[in-house]
Amino acid sequence: MEPFPLSPTAFSGEPRTAPPDAAFQWLRHGWAVFTANPGLWLAMAVVLLVIFFGLQIVPMIGTLAANLLMPVLTAGMLFAVQRLGNEGVFEIGDLFAGFRQNTAPLIMLGVFYMLGWLIIALIVMVLVGGSMAGGMMFGASGQPAMGAGVSLGGIFLASLLTLLLGAPLLMAIWFAPALVFFNGMAPLAAMQASMSASLKNWLVMLIFGLILLVLCFFAALPMGLGFLVLLPVLYGALYASYKDIFLA
Repeated sequence: MEPFPLSPTAFSGEPRTAPPDAAFQWLRHGWAVFTANPGLWLAMAVVLLVIFFGLQIVPMIGTLAANLLMPVLTAGMLFAVQRLGNEGVFEIGDLFAGFRQNTAPLIMLGVFYMLGWLIIALIVMVLVGGSMAGGMMFGASGQPAMGAGVSLGGIFLASLLTLLLGAPLLMAIWFAPALVFFNGMAPLAAMQASMSASLKNWLVMLIFGLILLVLCFFAALPMGLGFLVLLPVLYGALYASYKDIFLA
């Protein structure tokens, strides 16, 4: 692992193919980022979660606002990681760096991200809504077992569709905040570059995603408190993946 401070690398705009074990290196870098200043990272994670959970209090609009602000706050966390690597220091205020630099493109990126999830939700509702309604009708007609089976099938199908349709959106958004914030790319161009890089590195991204699912499971066990550690590690790994694929 490259020691701190990390040396800056020129941006070429072309993604490279990372080796499959790069996923472990990204996570090692994320852990090194966290352990460099655990107290400050925990404080930033708390602020970030308070913002997102605070927005969720407002029905519907809060969820939309959270998706809208996600790229802006992601850019702030990545900026903190970059400062730690280049300068050896960072501060809680870095979380809001996305409101000071390339703000409009980051918000537009959030608009595309928000619209993407709205379209996915609409498709899932149209395709699976009938199953859910059928389950309710069976339950109301005195066949609770049949109704529960149909409803559970509908829930499973909805989850599967959301996963399948959401995967391309997540690939398009993964590197996009970094490309917009650090390299000044236009939102759509950044999403296209992110999608291209993710497809080019499908194996390492799949390995990283599976590891992340396991880490999320264990982070959720202690009443979700593990996410206070996992979030900084994840953003450190995200910055490492961006640097590895676009700046290596």
